[in-house]
Amino acid sequence: MAMAHTPTPPPAQSRAQAHAQSHAQAHAQPASILDRSGVIIVDKPSGMSSHDVVARLRRIMGTRRVGHSGTLDPMATGVLVVGVERGTKFLAHVVTHDKRYEATMRLGASTVTDDAEGDVLSMAAPELLGSLDDDSIRAACAAFVGDIQQKPTSVSSIKINGRRAHELVREGQEVDIPARPVTVHSLKVHSITRVGGAAADGSGGTNGANTTNGANTTEAPEAIDVVISVHCSSGTYIRAIARDVGAELGVGGHLTQLRRTSVGPFDIAEAKTLEQLAEDPQLSLSLDDAMIRCFPTREITEEQATNVALGKWLEPVGKRGVYAVVTPTGHAYALLKEKGARAASVFVARPHGLD
Repeated sequence: MAMAHTPTPPPAQSRAQAHAQSHAQAHAQPASILDRSGVIIVDKPSGMSSHDVVARLRRIMGTRRVGHSGTLDPMATGVLVVGVERGTKFLAHVVTHDKRYEATMRLGASTVTDDAEGDVLSMAAPELLGSLDDDSIRAACAAFVGDIQQKPTSVSSIKINGRRAHELVREGQEVDIPARPVTVHSLKVHSITRVGGAAADGSGGTNGANTTNGANTTEAPEAIDVVISVHCSSGTYIRAIARDVGAELGVGGHLTQLRRTSVGPFDIAEAKTLEQLAEDPQLSLSLDDAMIRCFPTREITEEQATNVALGKWLEPVGKRGVYAVVTPTGHAYALLKEKGARAASVFVARPHGLD
C-alpha cells in the first residue's frame, strides 16, 4: 500500500530576515511623490565625494531623483544639502547663500591642490617659520577679511573650455583661473600650534608646542598649524585662503582639515550621517518646510493656489525678489517673481495632476 506523502514545511524565517522585513515595512516610502520630496541635510564623512554621497542616498531613499547643492571636497566633512524627488529642482533656485567652515591651515608648505592630498611644491626653512610670531600670522589672516579678489584653487570644479579644472590638472596641464570677487565676512583664529622641529641647541624640539606670545625662540618648527573659522559668501575657497595666507607670510600654506558647519539656513546641528539615514531614511525638511525656510512668503487663497498649479500668474503685491506662495494650511505651491503686472512662477512645487 502506497504511503501518503507528507509535504515538507517551508523553512522558518530567520530572525535576521524577519528584522529586515519589519524594518522595510516600518520605513516604507510614502505613496505620494510630494510626500517624498524635500531636503536631507547630510553630515558628509571624509573620504567620500559629494557624488558618492548622492549614490548612497539613491539606494537608501529608493529613488534616482537625488541631487546635491554645493560640492564638498572628498577630504572635507560636514553639511551637504541634498534634494530628493522635486527637492532636486527646488535646490536649483537656492543659490548665493553664505557658508561657515571650521578649518586647519598648515603653514610651511605649498601643494599642487592647496590641501594635504596634493604633491608638495615647496617647503619653508624651519628657521623662517621660527621667525614668525603669532601677531604676524593673525595679521596675515585679517588681510583676507572683507570683499576680496580670490583666485580659485586650480583643482576645482570650475569649467575651462567645457572641462573641469581638476580634470585638466590631473592630466598635467597648466590651469590659470582668473581671480573673482568673494566676501569673507569673518575669519577667526582660534589657535596657533608649532609642530615638530629641533631645538636651537640640537637637543630636539617639542611636537605640537603651542605658543601664545609670539615666536618660539628656542625651536625651529617644521610647520605651524592654524585653526580658523570662516564665514564667507558662496564661491569662496577655504583652500585658497590657506594658500594665500601662506604666500603672504612667505612660507607657503595648505589646508589639512575642513568641516562645513552651515550652508545658508541649513546647519550642522540638524545633519544626519549616512549610517543614521540608512537606519531611518527620513527627510530633514519636507518641500513645504524647505521653501518656507529659504524664501520670504506670501499667503494665497486656495483658488490662487489652483491657478498657480495650472501655471497661471498672480497679481503682484510689491514684493522684491523670489518668494514662496503658501496657503493657510501651510502648503507651499510655488516660487514666484514679480515683473511688471505679473507675479509669475519660477518653480512650481505642486503642479496640477501631480500626486
